[in-house]
Amino acid sequence: MNSKWVRVTLMMLGIACVSTAQAAVDSYRYAHVTISTPWYIFIFLLMGVFAPFVLMAILAWRVAMRKSDQETNDVMQKSSEK
Repeated sequence: MNSKWVRVTLMMLGIACVSTAQAAVDSYRYAHVTISTPWYIFIFLLMGVFAPFVLMAILAWRVAMRKSDQETNDVMQKSSEK
């Protein structure tokens, strides 16, 4: 319990001693926002949304091809048994 109070006290002292100059940094200094920035965000999110659908289509196509190959092999085996 005593260790917990020491940690909380040190954390509060650290927060209180933070320089105000760090809070005054211009936001455009690190991330330059232009008119194309919303488009980059849109394209990034669009890929994130449509990637699962593309993967689902590819996997469905593979399963369909596997089933058709298996059905073809079953038909060939039945015809060779006769």
